[in-house]
Amino acid sequence: IGMFFQDGLTGSAWGDWANYTDSPLRAFENETGVQPPVGFWDPLGLSTSGNLSDYKRRREVELKHGRVAMFATIGYILPEYWRFPGYLSKFLDIKFSEVPNGLSAFSKVPSLGWLQIVGFAGIVELNVYNEQVNDEPGNYGAGFLGLRSIGFMNAGIADPEVRKKKLNAELANGRLAMFAIIGMFFQDGLTGSAWGDWANYTDSPLRAFEGELGVQPPVGFWDPLGLSSDGDVEVFKRRREVELKHGRISMFACIGYIVPEYFRFPGDLSPKLGLSFESVPNGLAAFTKVPGQGWAQIVAFLGTYELFINKPVGDEPGNYGKGNLGLGFLGPVKDPEARKKKLSAELANGRLAMMAIIGMLFQDGLTGSAWGDWANYTDSPLRAFEGELGVQAPVGFWDPLGLSADGDIDTFKRRRAVELKHGRICMLACIGYIVPEYFRWPGY
Repeated sequence: IGMFFQDGLTGSAWGDWANYTDSPLRAFENETGVQPPVGFWDPLGLSTSGNLSDYKRRREVELKHGRVAMFATIGYILPEYWRFPGYLSKFLDIKFSEVPNGLSAFSKVPSLGWLQIVGFAGIVELNVYNEQVNDEPGNYGAGFLGLRSIGFMNAGIADPEVRKKKLNAELANGRLAMFAIIGMFFQDGLTGSAWGDWANYTDSPLRAFEGELGVQPPVGFWDPLGLSSDGDVEVFKRRREVELKHGRISMFACIGYIVPEYFRFPGDLSPKLGLSFESVPNGLAAFTKVPGQGWAQIVAFLGTYELFINKPVGDEPGNYGKGNLGLGFLGPVKDPEARKKKLSAELANGRLAMMAIIGMLFQDGLTGSAWGDWANYTDSPLRAFEGELGVQAPVGFWDPLGLSADGDIDTFKRRRAVELKHGRICMLACIGYIVPEYFRWPGY
């Protein structure tokens, strides 16, 4: 397939891509701005039409935006270190030093000031930089650094290589500046400064919870689904309580999987039914052994704890006044830092246990044990084919589309026959591409 593709485009199965002269991108691959490491980068395919006029119009717009963005970035930085002395508007008694830097300046510049800015930009756009030189996008005859616009006459850069290098640098810097100024606007709007501390973004709905328990490195406050984005404290506390309960149950469940592998209570679980603790299997298989009255006891015990014993203490989610380890007689952890550390550890361990118990249940259901050998998963429809030819390291039996998931042997054999035929034909075809490069039959 690769040979056909390359042959069709370049004229040879191992042809030089430089021979693919019909590519619409070839018209632009030597233009300014085509730089390593990406080369001609057009992920949206805007240039695939090969229309030169459209390309030049977009390049001119890119240059203008880049130049404006470079000025804007400098305009953010410079006032941090220097401002003009005197008045911006003597009539309105506004000094340059009184105008804040960044977005907040919008509220200080008077209407006449905005009129001057718009008028100046309009004059430059319509009457100064309104005619391209040599049909080159962005070249308005202003010379090196555009200095001819302000009276410094220069003939530009004569050396073609130096000129190309500087124009490439302008494009690259302009692209960087466009990203930079957007980042500055964003950070300024949220924190009050283009390089402001994110701690100043006090209006974030997530700030209400970033100091809560469970906000731990490396992810910090992690809420990829945005469940807390409304900033509702009551909803957050309800979810935190549910998280703690699930985590505690999962920790007990994980221990309940592990301990019976090493220890079981002696005697009978139910003398009436002749059921001993020893005879109850570990894991999911125990569901079939525990009698109905046993399940009633379990549900009643949990319901009693939930409804009558575990009563919230204060306004802290998950605190039912049971003290250290929930044992009661150990009392609470009095040191605030030690308490915070232990509660954070409980949350982290509970989260890990929730993941662990799901994995144990899954593996137990498929293999018969929470840490069972996957070779025991004999009911997998893929097992019928894992000993077939073609099952090789490193991927083993590879069927990402699940075509063999139904376990149908006849369908598998038909696909295997088709695969072999196609493979044999392709091997001959590859040889047929290679051999004529070195040998051809003599004669007709």
